[in-house]
This record gives sequence, C-alpha cells and structure tokens, in this order.
Amino acid sequence: MVNKFETTRLTILLPAGRLLLPVMAKANEVAQQYNLEVYLSTAQNLRLMGIKEEDVADIKAALAAVGAEFKAPGKFPVPRVCIGKRDCTMGVGDPERISRLILDKFGSRPMTKPKFKIAVAGCILSCAGVMTTDIGIVATRKGLDIYVGGKGGPHPNVARRIVRDTDEQTMLKVIGELVEFHDAHTPKKQRMFKLLEHPEFPYKDAV
Repeated sequence: MVNKFETTRLTILLPAGRLLLPVMAKANEVAQQYNLEVYLSTAQNLRLMGIKEEDVADIKAALAAVGAEFKAPGKFPVPRVCIGKRDCTMGVGDPERISRLILDKFGSRPMTKPKFKIAVAGCILSCAGVMTTDIGIVATRKGLDIYVGGKGGPHPNVARRIVRDTDEQTMLKVIGELVEFHDAHTPKKQRMFKLLEHPEFPYKDAV
C-alpha cells in the first residue's frame, strides 16, 4: 500500500464549475488505472489524489489530450460561480458568461501572484460566497455590483462593495485595477483585505 505522504495530487481546472464529459471520462479511466481518489474541491475543481510522482507526467498527458487544464503557480484564479439564471429561479445574471469574460481577459496573464480568489453570483443571495472572497461580482436587476476584501477562515471578513450597478466592461476594468494593485503591493502572497487600508488603494469607500 502506498503511503499518502509519498504521493502527490493533480488539480484539473473546471471553469464555471463545468466538467466536460471527455475530461470526466478520462479522469475516471486514469483513476481506476492508477488506483486514485477523486475529490471535487470547494473551488469547483476536480482533484486526483494519491498519484505516485513517477506517474504524474503520463496522467497529465492523458488528460491534456482531451482538453484538461491544470492548476499551477502563477495562473490567474478561475472564478467560483453559482448556477445562475438558467437553472435557478432567483437568478438574474449569468455567472458562467461573466466567468468566461474574466478568464478571456486575464486567463493568459503571466505569473499572477497567489492568495486571492474571485467569485461570481447570479443574484443577491450570493451563493457563490462573494462576501467572503477577495473579489466578488454580484448580478442584480440593475447591473453588476463589485465587492472586495472578503475572506473566510477563523477570522472572517465581509467584503466591501466598491462599485454598484455597473456593466461588464467596467467590471473587467475594475478587476484589472485590483489585480495590478495586488501585484504591486504584495511581496509574495497576501489576501486582498490586508490592502484595503493602504493609502493608495484605488477604491477606499464603500458604496
């Protein structure tokens, strides 16, 4: 039996929480072939657990062949989303579309610093955890509200709303400003809430 401390894991990114059927089939195949565990993470990604180091390259190649992308240092975070208006009676927005816009704009950004997360909610109930996320987007009947500085953990912090009733292009502009500010004022990794009181933070006041 392989000791769990002698193995590693592989995280497959699932934009908007969508697991494509070819990726699901291949993940099931390699999990059975290599006797792995499958874990659906709270970040809406799929993780294969218990991989021997010597098998990592072969498993990645098999999954990449069907379109899988993998979590790696420096990658822009995939937003966590709720199901949205298509499948929820409360939904007024389309988090999948918003997530896609964000990843199309920033997904190829080189070496984004770690330790910040993004969430997108299709209504004000914020089931995606927007209020405890570094950057949160909430769809309302009037547009998009943007929140910043939320976090969970043993000492949670509720996010501050910095923009309300805006459009998609302004949302992308604000996210870009926040990401650049995070990069410029973070030596290695740091949650966004620690930067809220910085004298140069671009959105000082809640709205």
